[in-house]
Amino acid sequence: MHVIPPTRIKGRGAASNPEGRFETVRHQTEDDGWQTALLDEAAPRPRTEVSEENARSGITRNDSPDIAFEQSLNPYRGCEHGCIYCFARPSHSYLGLSPGLDFETKIRAKTNLAEVLRTELSKPGYVPKPINIGSNTDPYQPTEKRWRLTRAALEVLADCQHPFTIVTKNALIERDLDLLAPLARKNLVQVFVSVNSLDNRLASKLEPRATAPHRRLQAVRALTEAGVPAGVLVAPIIPALNDRDMEAVLERAAEAGANMAGYTVLRLPWELKVLFREWLAIHVPQRAEHVMSLVRQMNGGRDYDSDFRTRMHGQGPFAELLRRRFEVACRKHGFARARTLELDCTRFTPPRKSSPQGELF
Repeated sequence: MHVIPPTRIKGRGAASNPEGRFETVRHQTEDDGWQTALLDEAAPRPRTEVSEENARSGITRNDSPDIAFEQSLNPYRGCEHGCIYCFARPSHSYLGLSPGLDFETKIRAKTNLAEVLRTELSKPGYVPKPINIGSNTDPYQPTEKRWRLTRAALEVLADCQHPFTIVTKNALIERDLDLLAPLARKNLVQVFVSVNSLDNRLASKLEPRATAPHRRLQAVRALTEAGVPAGVLVAPIIPALNDRDMEAVLERAAEAGANMAGYTVLRLPWELKVLFREWLAIHVPQRAEHVMSLVRQMNGGRDYDSDFRTRMHGQGPFAELLRRRFEVACRKHGFARARTLELDCTRFTPPRKSSPQGELF
């Protein structure tokens, strides 16, 4: 018997479903000779399953020194975009699911998010600080078209004039311009659109169900024309794969009206190391070892270094080259450094608790 290697599944980033790090049982597919005739047939495409989840809280607090926000909100667990490099994949292990195909096919929708968010914001001791939406999974992933949980959360924040930022790689954000534009005039919102390559073929393999790169740049233009401050994140940069596009992405983003830019390098925590190596073996086998060699160079000889001081931008000669290239391109196009603007927290008015008597005023 021999192990059957995974093959590409069209429309999905991962090609397998390895067990999470907390599981005690491991499964392995082997050819016993009886199924050989079926190996040449196309693998069945797993369908997306969305299940409802009652969240106990809406806001997550962050104290990582290398992250610009202290509060975040995520309407979904898992992400149908299927980006193979997503650092959030290992979080699916906490649900007893795989960081592989499960992460992009078994989505949890926090259907009571608006209610719990309203409750948290109405607490007497709550102190308003900008909330980042989309820190873990994309708030505008395809399933948002049906569930509209991000829209519901934005309506709560808009009602009480609470500042927030959004990170996305989906042009669906244009749907909510009617909410975002008025809030932008009050300095209550800022958007970052993630674009790490202009190569549609590469993007269709790296991030198969995200909006195409050129369409994301059109979304940047739509945001800026509506008066919503929009920046671009060239993230993640993967050495010997998409790093060549850094300057071109920044140039196109500047043409679209983006006012600031940032970047991060590839991060491979926990199970993501195995999944990304698997992806390399399937899609770019001739470059796989070279890519991982450069990744290790940027992480002190390891696949991943979680040190807060270096994990976002790496270390060593190649990381320094990326930093200099980025700074030169930003100066050329007049980009400010990607950071959270000084959004206005003084307008915040706590939402009123619902009452069976209704409201008189």
